[in-house]
Amino acid sequence: MLPSAGPEAHGNLCPMPELTRGRPLIVAESVNKTFRVPEERTHTLKERALHPLRRTRHESFPALKDISFEVQEGEFFGIAGRNGSGKSTLLKCLAGIYGVDSGRIWMKGRLSPFIELGVGFNQDLAARDNVVLNGIMMGLSPREARARYDAVIDFAELREFEELKLKNYSSGMYVRLAFSVAIQVDADILLVDEVLAVGDAAFAQKCFDVFNKMRDEGRTIVFVTHDMGTLNRFCHRALLLERGSIVLIGEPHDVADRYLEINFGRDTQPTEDASEERSGDGDARVVEAWIENRHGEREASLLQGQRVTLKALVRFAVDVEDPVASVYVLNEEHVAIIVATTSRENERSGRFAAGEEVLFSFSFENLLAPGRYNPLFTLAHRGTGLDLMDRLEGAFSFLVTGPGALGGLIDLPVEVSVTRGSASLPQQVGA
Repeated sequence: MLPSAGPEAHGNLCPMPELTRGRPLIVAESVNKTFRVPEERTHTLKERALHPLRRTRHESFPALKDISFEVQEGEFFGIAGRNGSGKSTLLKCLAGIYGVDSGRIWMKGRLSPFIELGVGFNQDLAARDNVVLNGIMMGLSPREARARYDAVIDFAELREFEELKLKNYSSGMYVRLAFSVAIQVDADILLVDEVLAVGDAAFAQKCFDVFNKMRDEGRTIVFVTHDMGTLNRFCHRALLLERGSIVLIGEPHDVADRYLEINFGRDTQPTEDASEERSGDGDARVVEAWIENRHGEREASLLQGQRVTLKALVRFAVDVEDPVASVYVLNEEHVAIIVATTSRENERSGRFAAGEEVLFSFSFENLLAPGRYNPLFTLAHRGTGLDLMDRLEGAFSFLVTGPGALGGLIDLPVEVSVTRGSASLPQQVGA
């Protein structure tokens, strides 16, 4: 773990002018960072000796472009973005691990980076020695580090393995110990990079509880993630990066929705590589299909919890009686999450003449989990539904956004209650 730093510990972290109450603890102003990547690499000493004057050409990779933001005292501030968007680079610039090419970063207060758990651990030493050494590296005195040992080892749930060398630890045990060491630091500002939940489910919940406590205590925390559920759960505000540039700074749910749009793509029309797939005898065809919001407006992106309608405009080539129209809403794994059809017991859709155009509509409450969905439409002759006139897939897709990204396929409203003790048991009658 890297040592804690004061406001003047790094060359590119400029000391913040004296702050008054309510002013930010972190200010980034027009920060730029570019990496130079060699096009050709010299791997051996022989190559250097044979070509001493050869110049290595480099490509420039702009990781951060004109980044400016502020983090207030006591704020839990999220930094979100796809892999390669620059969020970890930004956090390392804040920590002073990377210098910035231009721009300035101010901080006020003691800093602790949770960027790479276990940095500085010695694999040939037991847990006790590693805990004390890392505590000292984080700015604790030897006495303070030894005094906190019991709290660290108990939180990590590794008491029975405390004399075991780290090289014999499992990966789960290793990160639990590293996280337990990291949270012992007394810092004003914490920089956290995707290490909020480590180990098994029970230990992960302990990690969440720790950060909930830090948040309630008013610690200033900058948290990098691409988990939108965690972003919404913890952060007061958030910043969204894409290709090194700021896309949005604002409320976590707005950032999460924008992240989903970027991650799944805005374009809802089929591409050349994902063209429409059709089959059937051609007695009827879906001419056009789309989705509407509750106001009857066509949309490409829909919020959870609102009523939406899938529509398909159908043209008949021959006279057809009681056709069966169906829609299957498929997720990215091609699993049908919603299935709806006009075929019901003793229900008839009607008789339609050749050349006639008919609009079929399917309305439902949008309980779909955030993500991208692709409707599949089928038209069949009356009967089993297997005598297809048309089957259309890939006509369009739509995006569902919302704060409820909990991992399920759908987000049903669920009533939850907690009852203490025997009150949860049925009462005996006539006892």
